[in-house]
Amino acid sequence: MTTYLWNPPPVPSLAVRGKDERYPIHRLFFVGRNYHAHAVEMGRPVDKTVEVPFYFTKSPQTLLPSGQTIAYPPGTRNFHYEMELVVAIGKAGFRVSEADAHTLIYGYAAGLDMTRRDLQLVARDKGRPWDLGKDVEHSSVCSEIVPMPHVVIDSGDIALSVNGQVKQHSNVNKLIWNIRELIADLSQYYHLQAGDLIYTGTPEGVGPVVAGDHLSGHVANIAEVSLHIAAAE
Repeated sequence: MTTYLWNPPPVPSLAVRGKDERYPIHRLFFVGRNYHAHAVEMGRPVDKTVEVPFYFTKSPQTLLPSGQTIAYPPGTRNFHYEMELVVAIGKAGFRVSEADAHTLIYGYAAGLDMTRRDLQLVARDKGRPWDLGKDVEHSSVCSEIVPMPHVVIDSGDIALSVNGQVKQHSNVNKLIWNIRELIADLSQYYHLQAGDLIYTGTPEGVGPVVAGDHLSGHVANIAEVSLHIAAAE
C-alpha cells in the first residue's frame, strides 16, 4: 500500500445529469481562436485554409463547478469571461479519424474559460507561454456533464450574460474547426482518455468582469453555467 507525506487532493470531478456517479477529470484542453469574429476581435484572424487548430491546457485543479463564487484573482486588472461548449470524452482514442471521432464522445457541458487577459496579452506579444493568463485558480468553470454518447453537435445557440445583459451570442455552427475535426486533430498529438474535457472555443464579445458581477450562460439544449465574482482577497 502506497503511503504519502500528506493526503493527496481528491480527484476533480463533475456531476452527471441523471446519474449518481460523477465524471472524473483527467485533462483540460482549450481551443484557441475557434470563432472567426472572436479571432478578429483578438487581432489574430484565422485562415483555415493555411492554419491548423492550436490548444492550451489548464490544470485539472482549476476546475470549478457551475454556480460557485470566486474572488477576483490576484495579479490582474482585466479578468475576462469566455463562454464555451465543452466536449466530454468517454473513451480512449489515438490517431482517430474524423469519421470515427464521434465514438469518443461521452457528452457535453457548458463552460467558462476565465482569463487574466492583460497577462495573457503580455505573454502573447512577448512570445511567452500563456500560463499566468490562462491557468488561473478556479478559472475552468463547468456545468454538469450531459450524457450524449456518440452525438456530434453541429449547431446550437450559445450565449453569455453579465448581470442580465447579453455580452456574447452566437451559434456553435460558427466554429472554425468543428467537433469531429477537433477530436481527430487532438488525437494526433495525445492519447485521448476518458475524463478529458475539450473547451471548444469562445464567440466574440469577451470582456472584463468586476467584483459583484453575476455571469450566466447557456448552450441551447445542453446546459447552463453561472459564476459569481466576489472582491479580491
